[in-house]
Amino acid sequence: MPNRLTFSLRFLAACLLTGSGVAHIAGLWFRELDERAVGAMLLGAVYLIIAIGLFGQSRFSLFMAIAVPATVALSAIQQLEPPNTLQTANVAVDVLVVCLSTLVLWQVRNRPSR
Repeated sequence: MPNRLTFSLRFLAACLLTGSGVAHIAGLWFRELDERAVGAMLLGAVYLIIAIGLFGQSRFSLFMAIAVPATVALSAIQQLEPPNTLQTANVAVDVLVVCLSTLVLWQVRNRPSR
């Protein structure tokens, strides 16, 4: 896979994670302020920090972009209540970010780090 395609996949993962982070933070204006809302806001902040790292060239941000969204997606899938459309979209974005980040990490595994 050429560098341009790897860059494009990483950029797409960063944009998706940025959008998800902004959506989690913006959700504070549309729901009651409770523990779950504050947790979603903190998760949105973590997503934005990881997305900033994905816009760079660090491999650590790729590991974080795999671990954090995968954990969030697995915990959302294991909830007892049926998910609504927004939760399903969040899980889909998380899974897509995990797949893109894994693919990019696989492609850059043997390149020397800067």
